Amino acid sequence: MNAAVPARAYMSIGEVLGKLRSEFPDITISKIRFLESEGLVEPQRTASGYRKFTHEDVQRLRYVLSAQRDQYLPLRVIKDHLDAIDRGLEPPAAAGSAPRVPVAVVSEGYPRPDDFGRDSSELRLSRAELIEAAGVTEDQLAALESYGLLSARQGGGHYDGDALLVARTVAALGQFGLEPRHLRAFKTAADREIGLVEQVVTPMLRQRNPESRARAEEAVREIAALSVRLHAALVRAGLGPGMPR
Repeated sequence: MNAAVPARAYMSIGEVLGKLRSEFPDITISKIRFLESEGLVEPQRTASGYRKFTHEDVQRLRYVLSAQRDQYLPLRVIKDHLDAIDRGLEPPAAAGSAPRVPVAVVSEGYPRPDDFGRDSSELRLSRAELIEAAGVTEDQLAALESYGLLSARQGGGHYDGDALLVARTVAALGQFGLEPRHLRAFKTAADREIGLVEQVVTPMLRQRNPESRARAEEAVREIAALSVRLHAALVRAGLGPGMPR
């Protein structure tokens, strides 16, 4: 990820000190090095061993220094807060409490293309956190996984925002007596729609230029929103005029 950062976007430790000193007069280079040694910030290194800080590193240092000064939090607690932020969570509101899943903003009615542009992979939940946030049981989550409705992401074993949305939606459907085994048709239909989207965008991606990739991303958002709208319209029409709407 940082490999794509322009060279001038990096800062030396002296430049970082200059950015922070107006807000934190007591900050020193030794303090920044200490925070690095404690694992609170991890700047890259040049071939010669010099530190290379990004703007994200500076924001991270600002958070640490503010938490120390304003809330008197020990570094151990601040590190837990940073871990929660890194996983897309809100830090605990009080000592001893758990990190919180941010309140999702869900649009009313049919989804819009912009709703499909959000990076759901930024949220990383443990299994226990997913169960708590989605309001499902361990058995229900196991059933969702067995029917292929959601899964942990490869590599980290965590669950992302899409998994949370699926689990919450299935939990809501469960109030009407619908169980994961009843919902396999949704997964089958989604897989077919994915195939259609891939047919449209694959030729664009083969061109290997930024403009084509941008068009492909826009097409994915548009088609995804329209496919959900079509699905809802077909269900509505299929229910017929005698059913409540």
